[in-house]
Amino acid sequence: MNTPPFSRREFLKTGSNGFGYLAFAALAQQQMLRANTQAAGPLAPKAPHFTQRAKHVIFLCMQGAPSHVDTFDYKPKLIADAGKPAPSAAGRYGSAKLMPPQWKFSRQGKSGLWMSELWPNLAKHADKLCVLNSMATDLPAHPQAFTQLHTGTTQFVRPSLGAWSLYGLGTLNENLPGFITINPPGNATRSYGSAFLPAIYQGTKIGGNNLPGGGAFARRFGGGEQASVANIKNSRYTTEEQRTQLDLVQALNKSTMQQGGGVSAEVEGVIESYELAFRMQAEVPKVMDLSKETAATQAIYGIGDQETDTFGKQCLMARKFVEAGVRFIEITHGNWDQHFNLKAGLERNCNAIDKPVAGLLADLQSRGLLKDTLVIWGGEFGRTPHSQGDDGRDHNNKGFTMWMAGGGVKGGMNYGMTDDYGYEAVMNKMHIHDWHATVLALMGLDHERLTYRYAGRDFRLTDVYGTVAREIMA
Repeated sequence: MNTPPFSRREFLKTGSNGFGYLAFAALAQQQMLRANTQAAGPLAPKAPHFTQRAKHVIFLCMQGAPSHVDTFDYKPKLIADAGKPAPSAAGRYGSAKLMPPQWKFSRQGKSGLWMSELWPNLAKHADKLCVLNSMATDLPAHPQAFTQLHTGTTQFVRPSLGAWSLYGLGTLNENLPGFITINPPGNATRSYGSAFLPAIYQGTKIGGNNLPGGGAFARRFGGGEQASVANIKNSRYTTEEQRTQLDLVQALNKSTMQQGGGVSAEVEGVIESYELAFRMQAEVPKVMDLSKETAATQAIYGIGDQETDTFGKQCLMARKFVEAGVRFIEITHGNWDQHFNLKAGLERNCNAIDKPVAGLLADLQSRGLLKDTLVIWGGEFGRTPHSQGDDGRDHNNKGFTMWMAGGGVKGGMNYGMTDDYGYEAVMNKMHIHDWHATVLALMGLDHERLTYRYAGRDFRLTDVYGTVAREIMA
């Protein structure tokens, strides 16, 4: 009865072997999951965690940080106290002066949302907007805040929101990328990257200043100076010849992968990307051809008008991508960093996007797409209520505004609030982690369950944070 079941040596021997068995079991499970994914295709549609409100996302990203107190966050006290010394974060008063909004605010729609006169066209859709007035992020520096807006972190290389969305749901058109980014900043590749997720989930970029391609294509389709898919069609070879060439390359890729043990996320990503690119040749030119759109449709986007033509084409392209089954589309519009020249700069920016964005909402609704498409507008942070110089505002990460429309959110409402001057979120604060959790929830994804195992632990977009704002859901 008192004899030990096995000796210490036997215990250590069995225990060490057991660790090996555990590792072997984990590897076997990963291979099984990878095999199942390959069988169905990594971009095949996947079941959401719960009922979807939004099947697609169009993120209108205003790089540089729009001034919330001049656009969507009406502050009567800021007007009343204009010119007074501005309180600092510590409550002390410095040399900076409170500066009132430079444009008049008025109530719009049946809901009575406060919007500035910068939005004469968007104001007609006020009852569709869910205005998030209590956004907050960690740092008031553009590179870090822009990265956090897209990936949830300010410093580490992590998958972007679009990549997570595609990984969680797949795409609805196997001949197109599931995640497309239009005119992304050339120095912000993390904003559409997949990091440790398989490479097939990263964004496909169209436009941008540092991309290869032809300027004529960019001018035609409203990209930046150049476009990355300008030469998607190979005119030197027939489709059959290209298929033969690709089969040879893929055979070499698979051989390389097998020599390395049969598992390589990098090589798998290359294989899938080549196959997708081959299929895209027939689909992409049709989807991106705006010439078939009616004159009336192009007019509501402002296409043909010098001020709105570029962004109008990009918004119309986004609608066509949604129709074709693309899961996540991002359009970047830059130069919203008005430290100086606020009056002219912000007005110029808003004039360039007001009509196209209003046209996008109207067009999506008329086609029955808005109910399934979440449209998001905003930048990486906001601006200060006090002036910088005579005609500018500094960075403000503690309180700013974004808005969402369609895709299962309540329209004609404000969510959250900043203080009397617009410095800091004081009610229903929505940190970027909360915003990410809410966007994923609208897409039917539980941010705590959407994980990917890497380097020995399960990663997620929201790290260990994030609260879903269910009050804004219809």
